[in-house]
Amino acid sequence: MQLELGQKIRELRRRDGRTQEALAEAIGVTSQAISRWEANGGYPDMEMIPAIANYFGITIDELFGYQNNREDKIDAIIQKIEAFGIPNRGDDAWIEECLAILREGLAEFPRNERLLLALADTLSEAGWRRHNEWLYYDEEGFIQHNYDVHKTNEYWAESIKICESLVKTAKDNATVTKAIHILVLLYRNMGENEKAIAYAQKMPGLNDCRENLLVAAADGKEEVKYIGEYLLKLASQLTQKIVYGLFSNRRHFESDMPIEKIQGAIRIYDLICDDGNLGRYHGDLVELYLYLSRVQWERGYHDDAFVSLYEALKHSKALEKLWDGKEHTLTAPLVSFVTYTTGDPDSFVNDLPDFWPTWMMPDCSQVAKEIKADPRWKEWVAKTKE
Repeated sequence: MQLELGQKIRELRRRDGRTQEALAEAIGVTSQAISRWEANGGYPDMEMIPAIANYFGITIDELFGYQNNREDKIDAIIQKIEAFGIPNRGDDAWIEECLAILREGLAEFPRNERLLLALADTLSEAGWRRHNEWLYYDEEGFIQHNYDVHKTNEYWAESIKICESLVKTAKDNATVTKAIHILVLLYRNMGENEKAIAYAQKMPGLNDCRENLLVAAADGKEEVKYIGEYLLKLASQLTQKIVYGLFSNRRHFESDMPIEKIQGAIRIYDLICDDGNLGRYHGDLVELYLYLSRVQWERGYHDDAFVSLYEALKHSKALEKLWDGKEHTLTAPLVSFVTYTTGDPDSFVNDLPDFWPTWMMPDCSQVAKEIKADPRWKEWVAKTKE
């Protein structure tokens, strides 16, 4: 115990950037005692053990190096949170229960990186649900975030505090990456753009991303698989940024240009998956076609808008057929070795009218009123229920 405990105290102290003097003052001993423990010249009295563990935010078992079923318990807590399906929900009924589960877990496992990250992520999601993302267009037509409203978001404030700490102390690179991702979005929403940009610049560039490096690391069929995965993920990110680039300036919608750009985004998938089998990326086409119908209607192309709605329905049905919990393989030449596993059977088609037009910028209330008054809207909705 003497050897392991001294090493553990030294590791924890260095992890947190604490001096021997600071630890000594906190637990009521001399710095010479700390030095002696760490040099294996003695060990703390047993009654001091809880204070030392509390100082470092860990359990007594962790201080002595005992893992027991710790990871299994943490896994179970994370799985409870995942079971709520938060990313796919639009309500806020889960917030109190999820936060209580995570806080209880952290009471048992203080400073655990996985639980802290889960709490930060859950708080971030809670902030979106309870306070929304308040946007408006300035006089030049560019999107602005309502910083005054966002700065009062107590969920985001706590999430930022946790993520700041994780970026400094987390040992796992994936944890740091996720924490930075949260910080960039929340700092942007609160108007602290310099901080958001500074954190974003800590991340690797496009050429250094995992997907690109996997292509460089492999040969043969495995290389082809990684190329396909990279192309599809790149297409998904690119098409989303195209849409965001469109509605970042309201004046873009004063011409037919957005229609042409969205149609171009759709053709990117046609280029990669030229046999029409997009697998789970059918979902991206659903979103693009729903949004295209909104823009087409606004520009006066009412017949085309309904053509797009039926294209969205077609891709939604294709996705629903694949959503069986089994492994599938894509078939187009560029992606012929890409495999994916879908979730449990579910229905997407029935929800299409509620998702329309997916992206709500610019304001589509007038478009919604007009298109839903067209008799063809009811016919389309009926088709989604079949």
